[in-house]
Amino acid sequence: MSTLDYRTSGESHGAALIVLVEGMPAGVTVDAEWVNRQLGRRQGGYGRGGRMKIEQDSVTVLSGARHGMTIGSPVTLQIANRDARIESAPPVHRPRPGHADLAGSLKWLTTDCRPTLERASARETAARVAAGALARCLLREFGIETIGYVTRIGPVAATFDSRAPLNELQAVRDGNEVYCPDPLAAQPMIDAIHQAKVDQDTLGGLIEVQVRGHPPGLGNCVRWQDKLDGRLMQAVGSIQAIKGVEIGPGFAAAERPGGQVHDPIGFDPSQVETPGLGFVRSSNNAGGLEGGMTNGQPIVLRAAMKPISTLLKGMESVDLRTKQPARSDYERSDICAVPAASVVAENVVAFEIARAFLEKFGGDTLQEVRAAYENYLQAARNLGSPEV
Repeated sequence: MSTLDYRTSGESHGAALIVLVEGMPAGVTVDAEWVNRQLGRRQGGYGRGGRMKIEQDSVTVLSGARHGMTIGSPVTLQIANRDARIESAPPVHRPRPGHADLAGSLKWLTTDCRPTLERASARETAARVAAGALARCLLREFGIETIGYVTRIGPVAATFDSRAPLNELQAVRDGNEVYCPDPLAAQPMIDAIHQAKVDQDTLGGLIEVQVRGHPPGLGNCVRWQDKLDGRLMQAVGSIQAIKGVEIGPGFAAAERPGGQVHDPIGFDPSQVETPGLGFVRSSNNAGGLEGGMTNGQPIVLRAAMKPISTLLKGMESVDLRTKQPARSDYERSDICAVPAASVVAENVVAFEIARAFLEKFGGDTLQEVRAAYENYLQAARNLGSPEV
């Protein structure tokens, strides 16, 4: 049994994106339709650019499955690019502020930003969504669900009850083009994006991800590398254009005294069959994580996405060949990709939860994982009970 992990390969305008997932136990249903649904959601959202009208992302399973089930070997997924013009795409000599163009050109000692932008492009996140969607095929076997949505775009903030049932949040989210669980905020968000397009500008925003149905004890406090909160922040923080990640109240916790931050612990015997195993909280300021481990409460994570770096009107830059002033080059891009980023975050979080889940309950087959999980739940429910 190997550790659950994945690697992505491919360029924005290359032949395809590839993701190699290792460590999936045998016997997990590979729901390609479910994976494709997540890929379709990533392509959607108001404010997306012309590229999304060209691509129709779907996944092809190249290895690691037979008769629709994982077989224990690495799973390879491919997403073909319709716009595969990498060889004929023109060079880019005027780096875009905020993008990887200049840093990459200096790193690889070239005046052409094209090689850097091809890999740094958010097109790569399609592969990450596919990996996360595959991991969710495993998590769904254990009733663990993940949801992502938009809470702010530019100046427009949403107001809603984030503790509502996930199916209710999902229904409202899926009912508008900005993936927001507040129907009253959706249209003002769309209007703000439209105005940014008129102004030849771009907009960022805030996203939130929740995980529910998972057990306590995922992650570890023994090694700093294994702390689940750190791993989740790294996974989300590595998404293109994400500039800040927080768990629970995040930075706001620094402004409050401890009595308003930490969550009192109680025990309710009638709740022993819930993910919290009977331990209840009157609040969830910890965001479901304490000491780098899940505590049985919902995981709540938020991220801030900066405005897209490519502006229709360009910005002040230089020509790398002459080092003379010039307006930045324009590459076809989005006006706002916050809704799409919420889908990416939802799925990369799911992958990290699945990785931590298999670290604790791992086995070569789904049957072994299930047995280990059920044995743990029974032992946890008996914690503190008199020996018979």
